[in-house]
Amino acid sequence: MTRHQTQSARGTIVPCLYFDAPGPRNTERTLEMAAFRARELDIADVVVASSSGRTGLLAARRFAGRNVVVVAHSTGFSRPNHQELVVAARRKIAAAGGKVLICQHAFGGVGRAVRKKLGTYEIEEIVAFVLRTFGQGTKVAVEIALMAADAGLVPVGKPCLAIGGTDGGADTALILTPANAQEFFDMKILEIVAKPR
Repeated sequence: MTRHQTQSARGTIVPCLYFDAPGPRNTERTLEMAAFRARELDIADVVVASSSGRTGLLAARRFAGRNVVVVAHSTGFSRPNHQELVVAARRKIAAAGGKVLICQHAFGGVGRAVRKKLGTYEIEEIVAFVLRTFGQGTKVAVEIALMAADAGLVPVGKPCLAIGGTDGGADTALILTPANAQEFFDMKILEIVAKPR
């Protein structure tokens, strides 16, 4: 048990930060809380969403010495042949010790194409809508953990810190055990470190 945990008759009480509103203004505090919890639990793997590279670079610096995986939007996400995470930002993240992952979104690949073309939702987008009931950042954190596991950049079944956000930045941090997308239901969310109310 760490100094910020207390033991109750039925479990362990740990701190959780709930923001009054979502968004990028919560980035620094989210990373601070996530780093605090990662130290307490000795978590080696950190997965963070970043479209411009700003949050990814902040995370790579804050979690130096850990396995930091920065997950960007897929190429073509905002327009054909366009990658939002420019090469200069990728180089800065790598220089700070982070790894960059650019690949298909776990909840938005072929299923999204079906929705756009045929006007009907496929299962992965339905799962994304369900996760958004906890907030956009929760959906993102879960999705990027699946993507990093599928790329072999984080181990499955071992606690990992996953950080997502709403409209840029970071406002959600979860401790979870990643799974491969084909084994989605093996993923477990262990703790909510920070999220918007």
